[in-house]
Amino acid sequence: MTTFSIRLLDHLAPARTLVDWAVLAEEKGFDGCWFPHDTFRKHSWILGAAVAENTQRMTIGAVGVNPYTFDPSEIATYIATLDELSGGRAVLGLGMHTGEMVEWLGLKASDMIQRTREAVEMVRALLRGEVVAYQGREFQWTDQCYLRFAPPRADVPIYPCGFGEDYLALTGEVGDGSLPMITPPDSAARMVAAINEGVVRSGRKPGSIDIAGCGWFSVSDDLEAAKATIRPVVAYFGPYLEEDSLNTIGLSVQDFDPIKERIVAGDYAGAESMLTDDMLKLAVVGTPKEVIPQIEALLEAGITQVSIGGPLGPDPVRAIQLLGDEVLPHFRG
Repeated sequence: MTTFSIRLLDHLAPARTLVDWAVLAEEKGFDGCWFPHDTFRKHSWILGAAVAENTQRMTIGAVGVNPYTFDPSEIATYIATLDELSGGRAVLGLGMHTGEMVEWLGLKASDMIQRTREAVEMVRALLRGEVVAYQGREFQWTDQCYLRFAPPRADVPIYPCGFGEDYLALTGEVGDGSLPMITPPDSAARMVAAINEGVVRSGRKPGSIDIAGCGWFSVSDDLEAAKATIRPVVAYFGPYLEEDSLNTIGLSVQDFDPIKERIVAGDYAGAESMLTDDMLKLAVVGTPKEVIPQIEALLEAGITQVSIGGPLGPDPVRAIQLLGDEVLPHFRG
């Protein structure tokens, strides 16, 4: 069964408004809520806790809880506490969609795959109530490392995040689910194939884990308004996307280099002015009628959880209403 989640970007609204949008999304039939965790932005863990207190059904998690700025001990205590607070609705998006933000802090993201693998192992062991005297390549712990409280669940679903074929394969190998960044949407099939390579490596069948494809959406009654709204997101985040993904829509990292220069210089308007129509293909954009076939293509590519991300639309509340009233019912009969 296809599920739908909403991924709320913190810059779209004040924190309390973001929580209100999550509540509305649950009312409109969304199954889950994710908050991206980005360096120097509003804290996803606090936003998730607030959503847990104001919803009853949807799952709640953070995307991109990375094992560099967060130690596995802290990640485990976070997700166990959120799971308790939410009544067993927590999910964990552990990993990275880029290494650059970590490098801003002077940290060397030299072996993201190994570090993510070890972090997943350690978090799982802590949630099982084990003493984790871990001796890995990236982490070395003593026999004093264990949770001082009993987690409500030992099997909180872990959805590793990754980019590039090897990292995506790891998410399929060690994850209960996977959180690829499907930007552009045309890259979904390539990402699903890499993830399933890891699934097979773990002894499971392809398609046996939840693949929660996170994409940028801009939905509106007005197509041109939807396009205008996606432009700032593409300008800011597009330069951080990987080459292979961009190639699926005929673009390359070099195409975004001039835009990145403008962003680094703080000239956001200048960056947006340099966007081409092809660059807008990084997102799912349109009216509900136009968005439905784009989502169908994602499902055909193997995405099982459609994670609808910001900016949502020119009017996010209206976008959530349109999605809940006109899009989700199409996929639920």
